[in-house]
Amino acid sequence: MTGSLFIITAASGTGKTSLVKQLLATTNDLTVSVSHTTRAPRPGEIDGHHYHFTSVDSFVSAINDNQFLEHAEVFGNYYGTSESSVRAQLEAGVDVILEIDWQGALQVKKIFTEATMVFILPPSIATLRQRLSTRGQDSLEVIEKRLAGAVTEMVQYVNFDFVIINDNFEVALTELKAIIVADRQTLKRQQQRYHRTISTLLANGTDD
Repeated sequence: MTGSLFIITAASGTGKTSLVKQLLATTNDLTVSVSHTTRAPRPGEIDGHHYHFTSVDSFVSAINDNQFLEHAEVFGNYYGTSESSVRAQLEAGVDVILEIDWQGALQVKKIFTEATMVFILPPSIATLRQRLSTRGQDSLEVIEKRLAGAVTEMVQYVNFDFVIINDNFEVALTELKAIIVADRQTLKRQQQRYHRTISTLLANGTDD
């Protein structure tokens, strides 16, 4: 059975990473694709787990070799998703999450047209500013740059299939999980998963 691809996008500080982390901890057969980036690791980040940290030269070489499903420059750093890695996971029957920006999301959607796209919004700009400030990972200058770009990012929500407002974490998590669960009950997925069961049911019905 082929897995499904979920694209989750949000402005920095919206809480996307925390939501995805908890989603993975409570949902089977679901993984997040580890992106490549040229930015320096933040405190506590592990190479190969949070990101594949790489040099600019190596990243550009990978672009030239068409290794990325999508890539973009964000705040002076490059980010990209390995196409071969994503395809291998999907072919193994695992549902894959891409945590990428809106530009990358639209790039991937052109290739994986059946991908489910989710945009997460903060309840307010004030809340977004507070979250960026309290996490203590960026300088004030970087925080202001992220806030300045947040509106430009958030207007892209209209290009996505689902929108979640992350005001209450538990509510937002429940809504995100509902999207995954609903996708797994679609006709296509259920036909793949329960092919033998459905065939037996129909055959028995014919016999009656």
